[in-house]
Amino acid sequence: MRNTKNSHSWPFRRLGVWLLLLFCGACSPPQDALDTIREEGVLRVLTRNGPTTYYESQGNPSGFEYHLVKDFADYLNVELEMIPVVSLDELFENLHEGRANLAAAGLSITPERSAALQFGPSYMSVKQLFIYNRTLTDKPADYAALPDLRIRVLGNSSHAEVLRELREQYPSLTWSESRDQETIDLLEQLQQGEIDITMVDANEFHANRAFYPDFRIAMSAGKPGKLAWALSKNADNTALQQALETFFEEIKANGELDRLIDRFFTFNERQSFIRTQTFLKMKEQRLPNYKGLIEQVAIEYDMDWRFLAAISYQESFWNPKAKSPTGVRGMMMLTRPTAKELGVDNRLDPLQSLRGGARYYKKLYTRLPSGIEPPDRSWFALAAYNIGLGHLEDARILTEKSGGNPNLWSDVKETLPLLRQRKWYKQTRYGYARGDEPVRYVENIRRYYSLLTWDELNRYRVPPPRIVSDYLPESLNRGLDAL
Repeated sequence: MRNTKNSHSWPFRRLGVWLLLLFCGACSPPQDALDTIREEGVLRVLTRNGPTTYYESQGNPSGFEYHLVKDFADYLNVELEMIPVVSLDELFENLHEGRANLAAAGLSITPERSAALQFGPSYMSVKQLFIYNRTLTDKPADYAALPDLRIRVLGNSSHAEVLRELREQYPSLTWSESRDQETIDLLEQLQQGEIDITMVDANEFHANRAFYPDFRIAMSAGKPGKLAWALSKNADNTALQQALETFFEEIKANGELDRLIDRFFTFNERQSFIRTQTFLKMKEQRLPNYKGLIEQVAIEYDMDWRFLAAISYQESFWNPKAKSPTGVRGMMMLTRPTAKELGVDNRLDPLQSLRGGARYYKKLYTRLPSGIEPPDRSWFALAAYNIGLGHLEDARILTEKSGGNPNLWSDVKETLPLLRQRKWYKQTRYGYARGDEPVRYVENIRRYYSLLTWDELNRYRVPPPRIVSDYLPESLNRGLDAL
């Protein structure tokens, strides 16, 4: 039976509750939010789990939103407390009830939300996409095809607002909203054929696309959304808002915001989709044979095993007998002189090769200039693993001469390809180099590392319990209400 339940009315009821809370909050003088944060020494932030927001990575917090709010907490010189919740509904209710100072969860600024919430400065714009499973559903030609499709979106989301706007033009448009799910749950339903189409932000689509090779973009939806942190109007946020504006001005000026965006998002859209599918296939077929050795070596050298796995895949596709035309061999593709320097007797022995490669990477990491900070330090060490410290230093010098920051990977990776051109390499100490190769090398490893991380996040995630009424036809819900 087709699910025709349209739960689009509930956000308006919920909005009414928010506004009531807002007016009640005005009955007593609100306390200055920034003073409270500094007095308590803690910034409390509501968020949602996901590869683009917040997740645990080997016991350590990660995610774009996490690192951004961590920088803000450091800016305020206070501790950070992340409060993950399941749904947007829960997130907004907790914010209005004062359980956190702000919400950072990839939230778009919309008219409905702005009526009940205060937003900080926008830090990114993202397209909103309709996506479908090409093996189960024909591509919708335009918006006019939507009323004939089973549509589900996250409850209380900006996507629901887009659909409400579209319904003014297409009155027969219906959809359902899930109050108990994350984006990954909607993608699973699309994969299983429970729905025909859904909406996601472009950054979430690209972060998850590798796991759903049959998903395609049907069309964009409205104007790109502007992402920002949300604050409750029940508190006096005057000073906090000013601190947010100053903070974002600083991280835009010093390149930190661009660095975070580059770290978590930029490479997703550039990566070869076919290469990604090959990696996922090898992950299932070949990685299990060597995962134990990789984990062992990672522990020995204080590395994330997924990072070491990503490097070894880029080097050899996890083939311990790999050999290149230039004579490098083994799991980590070591040259004979490098292997000798690292004490590797047999380059074809996977354990020796992994240990040698890990040792070499750590050696390069420590030899980099002190001004290069994590995570850029890892990207520079990878580039040096591929092209050598000498050519990398040449690129850093050229970057500085051109007005860039030699300690930022986002700047130096633009300069490295210039080492192919005589106009540029004649100015350097070490001369010509195929500088585009380390750029691809680093981006590939970053992509493989992210795939391994997000795969674990999704594989071991426990879905929240479902709100049954959200998945029943409207007629059945009316019957239940009458009982």
